[in-house]
Amino acid sequence: METSTIIREIVSETEMRDLGGYLAEILRPGHIVALRGPLGAGKTTLVRAILWAKGIKGPVRSPTYTLVESYMICGVNLHHFDFYRFSEPAELEEAGFRECFSDSSICLVEWPENATGFLPQADLTIRIEYMEKGRRIYLTSNTVNLDLLRHI
Repeated sequence: METSTIIREIVSETEMRDLGGYLAEILRPGHIVALRGPLGAGKTTLVRAILWAKGIKGPVRSPTYTLVESYMICGVNLHHFDFYRFSEPAELEEAGFRECFSDSSICLVEWPENATGFLPQADLTIRIEYMEKGRRIYLTSNTVNLDLLRHI
């Protein structure tokens, strides 16, 4: 599959939750999603929406301090990483997270640039940018079929 990009403009938290619901439908075990964007852009909000749509009940905490929050639903491990606090990419290896990136897991990674060289290639990269009102979302796929997202 060749790389493709879809751009969406999101003007409300409801629209961000809707996007998360669509993404939850297309993400499969083995997928790695890289989330890029400045602080406060909505990366964690989008991850929350994906996890809730996948069936996770209750609060979804930001892993800013714990580095990873893991969930299990229908036999699939869902790992939400936040590498904002990494000062060197080698910290990923030292933290022992490599086994989380498997064919039986979906990994959602905030701040992947802080672990460059130690992360497998992302199947989907989501870049969030501020707009005057709302956010511009760039969804770039290496392996994920984005056809479901073309109509939104």
